Amino acid sequence: MKKLLKQIMEATKDENFLHIFENLEVLISKVLSIFLLGVILVSIVDLGIILVEELFRPSDSEFGKKFLNILGLFLEVLIALEVLENITSYLRKHVIQIELVIVTSLIAVCRKIIIIDLDKLKTFDIFGLGFTIIALSISYWIIRTTIANNPK
Repeated sequence: MKKLLKQIMEATKDENFLHIFENLEVLISKVLSIFLLGVILVSIVDLGIILVEELFRPSDSEFGKKFLNILGLFLEVLIALEVLENITSYLRKHVIQIELVIVTSLIAVCRKIIIIDLDKLKTFDIFGLGFTIIALSISYWIIRTTIANNPK
């Protein structure tokens, strides 16, 4: 009984507890990257099917709408690849690279602006998207200038 109690006390020390958490984080990151890779592959197949259907099937809809839908799907795959890059970067360095997160966020907001339906948009939404882009751009600029001025 004393031996078991000693093992429990040893396992709950801060260093050992944090080590267990780090191992769990790495395991979760690996599982997420495998799942995301599956999502990306399915998305690429779906994009290929939609691309063939939309471009070679005659329809009454405008080419611009078709193009924006296809471009939106391309950007979704690109965003998923960026998120996968964030996860794999974390697995390599065990640090979340904020620059990658901001770039991924900028791509996602730009995708939203590209595919947005202007007829359903409210003024408040436009200001919100504009503010988001400005905030992300300033954040990116700050990080880039900090990195350029303080190379490792």
